[in-house]
Amino acid sequence: MPSTQRRSRVCAVSYLNTVPLVWGALNGPQKGKIDLTFAVPSICATRVDEGVADAGILPVIEAARLGMETIPSIGIACRGKVRSILLFSKVPFDQVRTLAADTGSRTSVQLARIVLYRKFGADPLVFSAPPNLNDMLRSADAALLIGDAALAIDPAEVSHLCLDLGEEWLELTGLPMVFALWAGRPGSLTPDLVDMLQGSCQFGLQDLDRIIAEESGQRGFTHRLVDTYLRQQVDFELTNEHHEGLQTFLEFARELGNPVLTEASVLK
Repeated sequence: MPSTQRRSRVCAVSYLNTVPLVWGALNGPQKGKIDLTFAVPSICATRVDEGVADAGILPVIEAARLGMETIPSIGIACRGKVRSILLFSKVPFDQVRTLAADTGSRTSVQLARIVLYRKFGADPLVFSAPPNLNDMLRSADAALLIGDAALAIDPAEVSHLCLDLGEEWLELTGLPMVFALWAGRPGSLTPDLVDMLQGSCQFGLQDLDRIIAEESGQRGFTHRLVDTYLRQQVDFELTNEHHEGLQTFLEFARELGNPVLTEASVLK
């Protein structure tokens, strides 16, 4: 690469589930070839939209709203139980009127709304709150935890009702759920950048033993939890069925009256 050429600026997510996607950029052949920063998903979307980053891991709801181009082959998805998107409630789910949500990912917030409405007939008022379960449930009927904050809680040890929203989505639709994709403004996902991001993911998937060992210690999770999560509960390589699930999710979000989506909101 010529020394005068600017490195692509990439914003990734700081959650455990993103580590395999960026592992090559941190430790492998792609290291030093991109300018990599970290933020929560909603901030990644803002950075890409404003041109601060050329690409980012974006919640699919934001990528669609902004009309972003995406890399369709890799992302963060699940086919059933995902463990890191948990909805807790202190009342029966059909009685949920208020939902405190960690709004780091707007996709997860919309998924919670879809499940509550389609399965239980509830359409709660949603407001943002720091990801502390006890504090959230003091001010709302239900609470949504995502990412590492959800992984840090064992649902079996909590007295409140709990739904794994990956599992609920599969039961509702029979399809996988896609949460986030590499996305960028039209023209910013150059072939070289796409190759680097795909290569980084492949390097990570081939080095899961090391990722699991290092991340379990650094994040304070058990080796078993991280191993099960990264090997069995998160899908990084996406199929046509994943994209069918994605389109179904976006349709359901529009039908629910998602204020950020219109009929023109598409993924390219």
